Amino acid sequence: MSTIQYVTKETLAQMKAELRRMRAVDRPAASKAIAEAREKGDLKENAEYDAAKETQGLLEARIAALEGVLANARVLDESAIDTSKVSILTKVTLTNLKTHKQVVYKIVSENEADLKAGKISVTSPIGKGILGKKAGETAEVVAPAGTLNFRIDSITAG
Repeated sequence: MSTIQYVTKETLAQMKAELRRMRAVDRPAASKAIAEAREKGDLKENAEYDAAKETQGLLEARIAALEGVLANARVLDESAIDTSKVSILTKVTLTNLKTHKQVVYKIVSENEADLKAGKISVTSPIGKGILGKKAGETAEVVAPAGTLNFRIDSITAG
């Protein structure tokens, strides 16, 4: 079951470059490692061969997963983002109503999420909880740490 992944042009380019690298560099290196291990004798008791085969299997799985994501990727035009409500690629300033701490997050796809860079996934608990809300509204977010209440202070283009 595949789902549409919304990404920016930059993220799409990064994913395509990663796929090219895996196909052109990593895949041949894995094949070479298997060939070298095969030359070392009996395959039944060859841990190096087993490790090389496992590495190749993991690489092929990563390639297949990335191909799936790319097949379902849709590029979002950041200049056409509606900032009247929280949506993907908007930058949102929130205030935690319990601690009165203010945070700023950019709402992005799962592939682009990076909490250290202030980018949270649209599918994360906070992302889901504030999606569709307007500035001034409050959102109740059910997170693993418990229920959090946020006020949406402002919404701007990412």
